Amino acid sequence: MAERVFITGMGMITAIGDNVAENLEQLRQQRSGLGFTSYIDTIYRQVLPVAEVKHTNESLATLAGTTPCKGLTRTTLLGMAAMKEALQQAGISDVQSAPTGFINASTVGGMCDTEKVYFDIINPEKDGTFLQYIDTLDCADCTQRIADAVGFCEYIATISTACSSSANALMFGARMIKQGMLPRVICGGTEALTRFTLNGFNSLKNVDKQFCRPFDQQRTGLNLGEGAAYLVLEGESFARANNSRILAELTGYCNTNEAFHPTSPSPDGDGAYEAMKAALAMSGRSADAVDYINVHGTATLNNDVSEGKALERLFGSKVPLFSSTKPFTGHTLAAAGAIEAIFAVLAIQNGLIFPNLNFSEKMEELNITPVTRLIEDASVNNVISNSFGFGGNNASLVISKYEG
Repeated sequence: MAERVFITGMGMITAIGDNVAENLEQLRQQRSGLGFTSYIDTIYRQVLPVAEVKHTNESLATLAGTTPCKGLTRTTLLGMAAMKEALQQAGISDVQSAPTGFINASTVGGMCDTEKVYFDIINPEKDGTFLQYIDTLDCADCTQRIADAVGFCEYIATISTACSSSANALMFGARMIKQGMLPRVICGGTEALTRFTLNGFNSLKNVDKQFCRPFDQQRTGLNLGEGAAYLVLEGESFARANNSRILAELTGYCNTNEAFHPTSPSPDGDGAYEAMKAALAMSGRSADAVDYINVHGTATLNNDVSEGKALERLFGSKVPLFSSTKPFTGHTLAAAGAIEAIFAVLAIQNGLIFPNLNFSEKMEELNITPVTRLIEDASVNNVISNSFGFGGNNASLVISKYEG
């Protein structure tokens, strides 16, 4: 029988906090991290809201316990800060004390710093330390730098499947544990804001000039964010032998690819429906056992219709309580799946259903509406966390309360 997969550590940094505890407090206080950028040199500085981590790169380096140097990008520094907390929470002082894998996710790697020196890089007459940033554009660069800093040496991989990346990283890590390849894998993702992604999503007309309004009739797009998050996954036998503190169980997962369109999901939510349905079946939970769904909920016109229709197809007239937490953190792309997986664990641990901020009007295409106020003292035993990306990538996780 395949190993059960437990979550035994978590670390994160987002626009609403430098660690898990700060994120939880801001969720409780219903305080959004959205605002305008202090660090990106863009013509949209006072036009397009973003959810930016409130640290310079020098400050991030201090938080991560390292020294700023050329080639160490903001993407890597965010990841190092989140990794440091995840290891501490899991009580891991040496990752080589047991075979430990590292599965990291990013969509554009070190683009945040490479784009600053782009014109120097393409000028053959120029030379200098800026050349150290060329290789950081590879998404695997931040993975390797974090791995080198921490000491991972067993298995290291990078996943880049757009907005489903770190959810897929968690699935990959869980599969390795279940197949007996590794007893412990640390999975998640890191993403920094860049002009490239801001201009790209804006050219697709997918960015809202107001704070985003997921599942609202008046929604006009997303707000980008940045951050990083990692979860420590351990197989049951290892966790018990190690006396690990078990935070929750990853009971089900599935990814699908509907291949409908490069940037738009199936209008009927075919991929999202199949991903949630199969993840729930794997978990062994029935539909009425789901207490909360942390939806992908980007607030783009197409996504929310597609995801909403998938929810109605799967759950009929009994759609569980659901909300998007992207009005808190912005859409952190590759990091979103891991960040929201941690929010799912926090919902279970603290009996909370997080509100879908900025909602005011039901979508005409749907019969359902999200939770709009913080619900406390709720019985939350099973949470579905959705992450859907470009290219028809759909990933759903089922995270459950630990039952010994």
